[in-house]
Amino acid sequence: MIKEFKQFIARGNVIDLAVGVIIGAAFTAIVNSLVKDLINPLIGLFIGKIDLSNLVVKVGDATFKYGNFINAIINFLIIALVVFLIVKSLNKVIKKEEQQVDPTPTAEDYLKDIRDILEKQSN
Repeated sequence: MIKEFKQFIARGNVIDLAVGVIIGAAFTAIVNSLVKDLINPLIGLFIGKIDLSNLVVKVGDATFKYGNFINAIINFLIIALVVFLIVKSLNKVIKKEEQQVDPTPTAEDYLKDIRDILEKQSN
């Protein structure tokens, strides 16, 4: 079982996933700071409050922190936009590389060339 676990961990997909999670966590911290430190004050200028996370509604003993929810929505939209832009740019790069790469001739291509040459010689 330990040997299987070592093989599982050593597979490239698991390592790629781990790197993705670590980068994602770091990226989330950057986006959280962007929303909290730059975007929220900008939005706060228009609605009259600087910190959206302080927006609450109290009903009886319950406190609904809808400002935190707004922050989470803004974070999600920014992350989704950045991921979209990254995937879009990667797709462009991959598409360009696919167009530039000439396919290597196969045995079938060589046989077609030989057939064409023999037909020309027989005429």
